[in-house]
Amino acid sequence: MRGNIKNQHQAEFVKCIQKFGGKYQTWEVFSDFIALFACAISNSADKVHFKQREEMYMQIIRKYTKNEQSIFSEMAGHVINGMDKNRDCDFLGELYMALNLGSHWKGQFFTPYSVCKAMATLQIDDIEREIKANGFASVNDPACGAGALLIAFANTAAEKQFDWQNQILFAGQDLDAVTAKMCYIQLSLLGCAGVVKIGDSLAKPMTADETMSEMTNKDSCYWFTPMYLNDIWCERRIFHMFDKS
Repeated sequence: MRGNIKNQHQAEFVKCIQKFGGKYQTWEVFSDFIALFACAISNSADKVHFKQREEMYMQIIRKYTKNEQSIFSEMAGHVINGMDKNRDCDFLGELYMALNLGSHWKGQFFTPYSVCKAMATLQIDDIEREIKANGFASVNDPACGAGALLIAFANTAAEKQFDWQNQILFAGQDLDAVTAKMCYIQLSLLGCAGVVKIGDSLAKPMTADETMSEMTNKDSCYWFTPMYLNDIWCERRIFHMFDKS
């Protein structure tokens, strides 16, 4: 392992991977888990992309035995409980680096969460001013990785007692599908209203208008958190469409 396991739930997550007994490579188990968990979250709320993501889920899960499939449920439980116990961290990003998976996918190295938290603290006043002026604000990370910076903004806003679930839109983009889904999972579990795009932010950066059109695109590379699909954010999308007409 490259880094240190931070807490008990992360350690138990690693033990779950070890239960596969070396039948699959660690990166394969981890990436399959991330895809399965992301699809399960998406399909709980996003009916437009349900069929596509259900097919993705079934294609992955079929290669594992019944006993192996149950291990994925254990892994999900450790992520949920770990983030519930300590939301002020990059749970999946820390695991990714501790398992040395960054060397398998494009040599990523995630910014430490402590640095992201410091950046969020320095910029939270700008977010507050935008909320006062417009009723809500957005935070965008075009190279989001597992979402550490966006998570840090959510936690900083919560500490400042913002109505952050209804006042801040969290937008992330990453070229790597695994890390982008990691970001999506963590934003979803934290209750953030968020949008994550899988794609090259230099060649095709996320835009508000494109995000709107992708809401109805069944083959979308966009992942919408359950909170983003609630009534408040739905109304804001409607108003945005009227403003553009």
